[in-house]
Amino acid sequence: MAEDSNALYLAPADLSKVHVLVIGDVMLDRYWAGPAHRVSPEAPVPVVKVETSEGRPGGAANVALNVVSLGARCTLVGYVGDDEPGQSLTETLEAAGVQCDFVIVEDWPTIVKLRLLSQQQQLIRADFEEPVPAVGMSERLAVLQNKAEKYLSDCDVLVLEDYDKGVLDEPAALLAAATKAGVQSVVDPKMKPLATYRGASIIKPNEKEFLHNVGADVSGEELAQEAVRLCTDLGFEGVVVTRGGDGMEVCGAAESRHIPARPVEVYDVTGAGDTTIAGLAIGVALDWTLFDAAQVANVAASIAVSKSGTSPVTGPEVNRALSQRRRSQGVMDRDELAREVDISRQAGERIVFTNGCFDLLHAGHVTYLEEAAALGDRLIVAINDDASVTKLKGKGRPVVPVEGRSRVLLGLGCVDWVVSFSEDTPIPLLELLQPEILVKGGDYGPDQVVGADIVKNYGGQVQVLSLVEEVSTSAIVERIAEGIQTDAT
Repeated sequence: MAEDSNALYLAPADLSKVHVLVIGDVMLDRYWAGPAHRVSPEAPVPVVKVETSEGRPGGAANVALNVVSLGARCTLVGYVGDDEPGQSLTETLEAAGVQCDFVIVEDWPTIVKLRLLSQQQQLIRADFEEPVPAVGMSERLAVLQNKAEKYLSDCDVLVLEDYDKGVLDEPAALLAAATKAGVQSVVDPKMKPLATYRGASIIKPNEKEFLHNVGADVSGEELAQEAVRLCTDLGFEGVVVTRGGDGMEVCGAAESRHIPARPVEVYDVTGAGDTTIAGLAIGVALDWTLFDAAQVANVAASIAVSKSGTSPVTGPEVNRALSQRRRSQGVMDRDELAREVDISRQAGERIVFTNGCFDLLHAGHVTYLEEAAALGDRLIVAINDDASVTKLKGKGRPVVPVEGRSRVLLGLGCVDWVVSFSEDTPIPLLELLQPEILVKGGDYGPDQVVGADIVKNYGGQVQVLSLVEEVSTSAIVERIAEGIQTDAT
């Protein structure tokens, strides 16, 4: 499990052990492209001289392609016709490493979406599709169920990719089979009532699909509240609502968190949802938290929209993007720190705050700070300036001036920001920064921590950690002083 959102990494060795089963509506996306230098004399439309033709997997097939492109194994189950597009789709996917086990539907055409492009602009889209025949439906569903049950015994997560084309008209049996096999299920729904997917572990509607289901035009905190309610009412472990340029709302039964969209130049949004669900499923399979899985999915989707058409995203692309995430550290004044905290919070990170003198840093301090950092994503250490240390500890303290104490603290890998304060308490800093978690060490209760009431009033948490016994700065200073006196005599 990822312990820090800035340490997320798609490790090839881990991914090679992940097996994702994708079931859903597959289709072939075709692209015809060429120059357009004149307008047709027959109608006011451009005449395109088609020079290139390309077929790419779409729908559930694009999800499967993204799974293997990210580095995991994938088996894909869906319906195709006994025709050239179905054969082309199978060949393309298997060449990429996807295991295809399709149900062949007689006298039914594989779904094809044709896009005509010129100068990298889509001019028109033509869809070739027919409803799945009602004749033989029960037999096809039985075959689909048998295939699912066969692969569920050897997979880590089930993805249901629903485009309302017929494969997932009745998903309940598939979800029940996943539950029976102890396999988590991730659903990318369309316009069906979300109750149709009761029993799923995680559901990922886009904003339009979500609002259609809740029957209300909500956003922000109200949208998150509705998503949390759905978790409770329908038994989902999590609801991830994708909102395009407004990022994602990641909601569980108890809490929700927002992930902002990454700032990228959007080229083509085609297939972005497919990439998102692939990244989310892999994170779930790796036993990451839902929030960490969603962060990786968000990064993968941002890469997908910067490409043309339905294009898969690779594991190395995601890792490069993750490594480039802005990670500021330093000794700061409170105004600089407030700006950095705001940026960090916009990225969905949780801020941990602790304070103290930290004069003569010792093993007890290090253990305490490491434990504090593990409670969130960013750790702020606020230290008393020299005058306030003298006021608290007496003449001769601090032993190390504030500049030296700040540099030593920042040298610890667990500390992100150091800020000093001259007040008797850190309350002004707490009011300014409003950290999600206030941490102190000692033998007193959370209600006795200075600033605890402030943090709790805005919904934050207070944690008290135990310091390492028999280690204290004062004791060290006393031993040094005793040693000096002994030498002097």
